[in-house]
Amino acid sequence: MSERIRTLGLAKEYRSGSEFLTVLKDVTLTVRAGEMVAVVGASGVGKSTLLHLLGALDRPTGGYVFLDGEDLFARGDRDLDRIRSERIGFVFQMYNLLREFSALENAALPALIQRRPMAAATEAAEAALREMGLAERLHHRPGELSGGEQQRVAIARALVGRPSILLADEPTGNLDAKASEAIFDLFLRLQAERGLTIVVVTHNERLARKAERLYRLVDGRTLEE
Repeated sequence: MSERIRTLGLAKEYRSGSEFLTVLKDVTLTVRAGEMVAVVGASGVGKSTLLHLLGALDRPTGGYVFLDGEDLFARGDRDLDRIRSERIGFVFQMYNLLREFSALENAALPALIQRRPMAAATEAAEAALREMGLAERLHHRPGELSGGEQQRVAIARALVGRPSILLADEPTGNLDAKASEAIFDLFLRLQAERGLTIVVVTHNERLARKAERLYRLVDGRTLEE
């Protein structure tokens, strides 16, 4: 199984006035193609920062991220925009749905950003929402959906872009135990059926152990368990 993601000495620090806050020091991890990997750690340890670097939402201050063997940050901003659009899907704790849009309209957004025709974007969004079990919720707005349903809309939106990688940042952080279990089981199904490479950061170690491999983030470094 080939490597899809690999980091080497990955570091990130932020400036606060005259001081620097080091969040990540020396993160080294690998994620193979078609594998589901979980990253756990205490709140504030840098899990979300790591995911943002893996998805090129932010640039590191040191080290490397390799995507399919290529140095991700050797590329310019325009290339990174294209990679995010075409190869990576994102799922966030707060869902990040547009409140005035229906589930169908929210899910269609990545396809429209890719400049697919409206009819094709809508068709892809409807198919993804049906796959998420939301066939009866296509025209509901986020405020009319439960937390678990909103997260399923967010996952459908991520899938519409046809990514090979799915990055999920505390995807069950706002959900009850039953909905959290269902979301993790959904990730496992997507991995098995679509061959998606999935990285989930979470504080829920019980759910994290459903992944094939687990990394623990401690003092800015990763330890594989």
